[in-house]
Amino acid sequence: MSDRWALAAAEGGGAQLVPLGPDGLPAGPVLTEPDLAEAVRSRPEVGRWVWRSTADIYPGLLSAGVRVERCYDIEDAELLLLGHEGRLGEPHSAAAALARLRKGPVPPDPPPRAAEPGSQSSLFEPQPVPVPLESLLEVYADQLRRHDAAEHPGRMRLLTAAESAGMLVAAEMNLAGLPWRADVHRGVLHELLGERYAGGGEPRRLAELADEVSAAFGRRVRPDLPADVIKAFARAGIRLRSTRRWELEEIDHPAVKPLIQYKKLYRIWVAHGWSWLQDWVRDGRFRPGYLPGGSVSGRWTTNGGGALQIPKVIRRAVVADEGWRLVVADADQMEPRVLAAISRDPGLMDVAGHDGDLYSVLSDRAFSGDRDHAKVALLGAIYGQTSGDGLKNLAALRRRFPLAVAYVDDAARAGEEGRLVRTWLGRTSPRAAGAAEADEAGIPQETTEQPSQEGEFTPGYASSNARARGRFTRNFVVQGSAADWALLLLAALRQATAGMRAELVFFQHDEVIVHCPAEEAEAVAKAIRESGELAGRIAFGQTPVRFPFSTAVVECYADAK
Repeated sequence: MSDRWALAAAEGGGAQLVPLGPDGLPAGPVLTEPDLAEAVRSRPEVGRWVWRSTADIYPGLLSAGVRVERCYDIEDAELLLLGHEGRLGEPHSAAAALARLRKGPVPPDPPPRAAEPGSQSSLFEPQPVPVPLESLLEVYADQLRRHDAAEHPGRMRLLTAAESAGMLVAAEMNLAGLPWRADVHRGVLHELLGERYAGGGEPRRLAELADEVSAAFGRRVRPDLPADVIKAFARAGIRLRSTRRWELEEIDHPAVKPLIQYKKLYRIWVAHGWSWLQDWVRDGRFRPGYLPGGSVSGRWTTNGGGALQIPKVIRRAVVADEGWRLVVADADQMEPRVLAAISRDPGLMDVAGHDGDLYSVLSDRAFSGDRDHAKVALLGAIYGQTSGDGLKNLAALRRRFPLAVAYVDDAARAGEEGRLVRTWLGRTSPRAAGAAEADEAGIPQETTEQPSQEGEFTPGYASSNARARGRFTRNFVVQGSAADWALLLLAALRQATAGMRAELVFFQHDEVIVHCPAEEAEAVAKAIRESGELAGRIAFGQTPVRFPFSTAVVECYADAK
């Protein structure tokens, strides 16, 4: 009996399904069953379900108590394959893939569902074009052939499987939700912001700080409007390029201190204030709607709610259920370790073969024991700081770790020349784009302010010129390969905790949180460490590189760091 079956939802909650052969074509008759969840539940022997979209099918199965071990997401695979073929941005729905296959007009993808807090599916939302099961299998068989034609077929198949596993994890995380104490959150807001005024205006503490800023200038100034602040400083004889904190802190003026405090509290009020709490927290859980591969590098995004930018002070509201714990794990120096693995640089692999602090080991090898210097140098090589001190650092790294530096240099050169670059598993960068397209794709831009994860603004990079693209592709090969590793980590951790009550509840880039009964916490921490090492072996093969985690078992997220 085949361990791979195709599944399609039918009208009235039913299902069509069929076993598949190695070529992706039917290995038996198409069956029709009245209940989709029961069709899956009654076939535990199926090793992998092939379907159009995990986001559309799996949440319903989870609600019915049905957990799927593995799947193949046709629309997700189409997105990855289009990118690998240099066609990122073309419609990737199953209907579009079928139209391309049959040389017909290609329909556009339906617009993304509205990221409304707490929203449910609506009859008025754009619905995907229905594709019959037999047509889906045409697309699937074609995708199998396209995998075989990839630059590294085995890696590309692994990437597709990992991304499909990530879609399962995301659906399960969205169902579980991150434990959230609304009463604690309200207490934090009252402590920081003071009382709320009727009519939805600024709370008391912000109003007081705004008055202090205005008093310092001797005129009414809106501290929430950067242009107003810059104009006020100009009238005081102080020229500012922006209202970034680091620039304000260089100024000697009585408005600086209340202004910086106002900006900090204003971000909390806007991004995680009372309105956010009302909109996003339901039944003691925060469910932001995770989107695996939401960025071109493969990093996850969310549909809303600022899940990937939770300030530490607000993390006090993330509290485990009674008798349960949060196992919070951070991958240690993930991207430098990934660079060591993908570049195959013997020296850097040796540095990354230690469980301890990578930058301390690096500093002893190449920077006379100066850890901070070593960290800046290595991250500068990855992120493209190649002028001034960065150029000197790069030269020092090149002498000690020539293959590692050459790897990112080659990626930068490819980007500057308009060529595509790929992650280790085959995720592919977008083609060279104009300014608007570059911004949408995440290519760094100069002269714009971009908010960091902490909410502070940091200088970005400017244009769609060759150098900007080179900086993007230099980082893409490392950051994207790290995202590929993280997918395999999640898949391995999901499998390792399958027999426990533990539930994955949070993930961002290099951090994962598992909510589990207190008695499972030690086993969960061990599973995370082992899953990280397993993901490294599966992704990059047998290398000396280690992927350790800093792990904390806590009742409250804020206590983890």
